[in-house]
Amino acid sequence: MRQNELAPPRGAKHNRKRVGRGLGSGHGRYSTRGSKGQKARSGGKIPPYFEGGQLPLVKRLPSKRGFTNIFKVEYAIVNVGKLNVFEPGTIVTRKELVKARLIKSPKLAVKILADGEINRPLVVKVDKLSAAAREKIEAAGGKAEEIRSAAKAD
Repeated sequence: MRQNELAPPRGAKHNRKRVGRGLGSGHGRYSTRGSKGQKARSGGKIPPYFEGGQLPLVKRLPSKRGFTNIFKVEYAIVNVGKLNVFEPGTIVTRKELVKARLIKSPKLAVKILADGEINRPLVVKVDKLSAAAREKIEAAGGKAEEIRSAAKAD
């Protein structure tokens, strides 16, 4: 077989439909577009999201997409295991956590979670503590207090 003998299989190639070339062609007059209406006109394309003039789903959805809770309090999370950087007996507050680079900003409320182990007695004064974190701090001989802060009142 030579390259000049290659041909597509029968029925694979079709002639282009030449519409609007007279009544004898079989595709004259309305040129396969039917009679009148938006789809018969030039430029009469309708986008897939068009719903016939009804307010489109795209525009209706944002109102159904939940809401933003304006009273939400964001917490900086610190695990109990990270508190081992402090000397025994230290009073751990937001300012101390910022100095130790455990949180980035003193403005955020702080929550202590129970991941890790603590092996020294500390006095922890933060906005929130998980129950398990409180138990671990007290088991190590420390004290855990929740304080009402300015960040919470905002």
